[in-house]
Amino acid sequence: MQLRALQLLVLAVLIAIWYAMTAPGLIPPFYFEQDNRAAFFFGEPQKVFGVVVDWFATGEIFPHLGVTLLETALGFFIGASFGLGVGLWLALSPTASAVLDPYIKGFNSMPRVVLAPIFAVWFGLGIWSKVALGVTLVFFVVFFNVYQGVREVSPNLIANARMLGASQRQLLRSIYLPSAMSWVFASLHNAVGLAFVGAVVGEYLGSSMGVGYLILQAEGTFDINTVFAGILVLTAFALVLDGLVGTVERRLMTWQPKAGQTEKV
Repeated sequence: MQLRALQLLVLAVLIAIWYAMTAPGLIPPFYFEQDNRAAFFFGEPQKVFGVVVDWFATGEIFPHLGVTLLETALGFFIGASFGLGVGLWLALSPTASAVLDPYIKGFNSMPRVVLAPIFAVWFGLGIWSKVALGVTLVFFVVFFNVYQGVREVSPNLIANARMLGASQRQLLRSIYLPSAMSWVFASLHNAVGLAFVGAVVGEYLGSSMGVGYLILQAEGTFDINTVFAGILVLTAFALVLDGLVGTVERRLMTWQPKAGQTEKV
């Protein structure tokens, strides 16, 4: 409870600073203060929150938010599934890993955002071009964490399990996957934001629906308050999705001691 109160206090301070920067006369004049330029560049918090409230009150945001969340969820789950599967396969197959290593590194070093126009040509301007971009962003984050997590398993532990008669499937279920889980969930927390990036960037390049489309339209009319409103909505739902990942992590990682927890002697 005390931690939550401190977090809310930090949020309140940030909003107060934002309001002070953009409200004329509350701070000493500087460059942005002339003609209330700060409000033009940074928006005004009361107007930004007003746009958000109006969106939800009128229901205008729901069709756009539904499209963006669908694109994000599909990109996240498909990319994470492929990353988990390919990461396990290559970590357990040294020959395949050695053969594919330069190609994996080459694709990973590619600035994948530039693939968005290509995906738009391949898959059209519907949701699948955005999903494809999200998959490419999520895949490599999950893949490298799973790959490294499995490779970090102690060889002595594997050798002892094999001496006790463990099959490859039992090794995978009882040793490899539990050892890689902390790496997997660390990557999934990072992948949430990347999935949103894939959806919004794709909507920027071509769409008629989505929160990214609303932000793009607002930028075209220099409506900075609506731009920030869209950013706040996306951030809020990214935190919700990250919270869901955290909930699954706590349920699946019950065996792992919590931070600061010590064993009882």
